[in-house]
Amino acid sequence: MRSMFYTSLLLVFLVNTLFCQQVRNTAKYVENKNEYWELIDKETKAFKEKEKDKKLTYKVDFSNLDLPKSKNDFKFYWHFDPINYPQAKTGTCWSFSATSYYESEIFRLQNKQIKLSEIYTAYWEYVEKAKRFVKERGNSVFAEGSEANALVHIWSNYGIVPLESYTGLLPGQKFHDHEQMFTEMNSFLKSVKETNNWNESFVISTIKSILNNYLGTPPEKFNYEGKNYTPKEFFEKVIKINFNDYVEAVSTLEDPFYKKVQLRVPDNWWFSEEYYNIPIDVFMNVIKESIRSGYTVAIGGDVSEAGLESHAEVALIPTFDIPSEYIDQYARQFRIDNKTTEDDHGIHLVGYLEKDGKDWYLIKDSGAGSRNGANKGYYFYTEDFVKLKMLSFTVHKDIFRKLVKEYKD
Repeated sequence: MRSMFYTSLLLVFLVNTLFCQQVRNTAKYVENKNEYWELIDKETKAFKEKEKDKKLTYKVDFSNLDLPKSKNDFKFYWHFDPINYPQAKTGTCWSFSATSYYESEIFRLQNKQIKLSEIYTAYWEYVEKAKRFVKERGNSVFAEGSEANALVHIWSNYGIVPLESYTGLLPGQKFHDHEQMFTEMNSFLKSVKETNNWNESFVISTIKSILNNYLGTPPEKFNYEGKNYTPKEFFEKVIKINFNDYVEAVSTLEDPFYKKVQLRVPDNWWFSEEYYNIPIDVFMNVIKESIRSGYTVAIGGDVSEAGLESHAEVALIPTFDIPSEYIDQYARQFRIDNKTTEDDHGIHLVGYLEKDGKDWYLIKDSGAGSRNGANKGYYFYTEDFVKLKMLSFTVHKDIFRKLVKEYKD
């Protein structure tokens, strides 16, 4: 019995000793890895996916052409350098190009360099489109595109802000991406139409909620150079652009010349009739003489041709399309009517180069393609390309009046 007692004591002692010596476990957060599963997943997906044939695009062979090489070959006027995060995955070229144009005008008129927010304008443009969608009971275009003169309405009613006060980028976001945002807004408006729910207050508050989620909420007040402003105060007291001093011009056979007409494209979603129609030779002369006189030009039109290539950084009309001497009002109208010339893109014409008896124009472009070449954010357009493919432009009335004697405000 005694031996059993001592044996039990020994066992208790050993158990207690072992328990006291045991190291307590701790824990931490680690990345959940399963490398072999990742390999399986990669290989099974690769087996399922067929290799897609690369789609080839019919383009001019630029290799043996004598083309401009650098923006420094051009005489150009002040503009902000193209930004590192251009319009990216958005349809806001109209805002980027027109904003760039008015920034140059602010500098020309006031000698001030003020970088403005392109997405602030796009935000309120979406709100205005939604309002019209309700007013027209869904029979109104709700899309990403617009026109340069949309800034007239937006800045006059909502003001404008410096880029530093509203980028439209969320924390950590490098590039603009409006794809999902637009899908959500468009789906919502479709449901409004389907359910006949034309409550404007409800529609606009929902659209703003979606915009705020993806772009951030635009500021009601902000500080600029030590002073506080609302967006409207900033526009009126600092920007001080008088939109009555600008003219929009087109050249079309659909309407009488030397009259204000409507630009008949979907992006003119509010059916503005503020476009002054002039013959194509006058149209081109205004552009040519404006840029030589220190006036830059906001311009827009078609950029889907075989003669435009982002790596070559040029836009020209190839001879296999139409020889230069045959580019006239009729050739231009033919392409407008058959929809091979459409309203694709807004750009900013900031300089010119005389080469081989013709003009080349330095184009500041917010599209991603403009960053594929050595001159990041620029293209070089021939005057033939502008003459055949560009639909409209904006310029200051001072130079327009001088060149177009028939013009009356």
